[in-house]
Amino acid sequence: MSSRRAVRTKSFVTAPAVPEGADPGRDDEAEFHLADFLPYRLSVTTNRVSRAFAARYSREFGISIPEWRVMAVLGETAPISSNDVCEATAMDKAKVSRALAALLHRGLVKKAPHPDDQRLLRLSLTAKGHRVYAAIVPRARQLEADLMAGLTDPERRQLDRLLDKLQARVVDLEG
Repeated sequence: MSSRRAVRTKSFVTAPAVPEGADPGRDDEAEFHLADFLPYRLSVTTNRVSRAFAARYSREFGISIPEWRVMAVLGETAPISSNDVCEATAMDKAKVSRALAALLHRGLVKKAPHPDDQRLLRLSLTAKGHRVYAAIVPRARQLEADLMAGLTDPERRQLDRLLDKLQARVVDLEG
């Protein structure tokens, strides 16, 4: 058993599926452990970190995780288009659209016509949106510090390098 599976807080046991024609007596054929599957591990970790962070701001500000991601991008790089928000957050258009609709409705985001292409909108935070963003950013930084406190400085640098490499590889695989 790998150490990763031994650390899980919740576990479940299922009989492994045996592909047609495989010898059910051989353990190495078609063995797959979801808990060891990198995309799954990254997703679970990301979801748990997002929920931990959302617990620090969602009740006070009434902002969902996708809404915060949109606000974070606009707080850093506005004015930009919704397509740029999709690209920056890696969220699908529907999720970005719903988040933007909620943020626009609450007066946290404003839209203006694009100067070069009237079909596009330029999105940015309103004054109210900037105040909310400014209040949430320290919580984001504190969560990051809390997470990184479990790593040494060399491990932090290594994690940054590894994430950069994985992100570059994903871009290669998507292309």
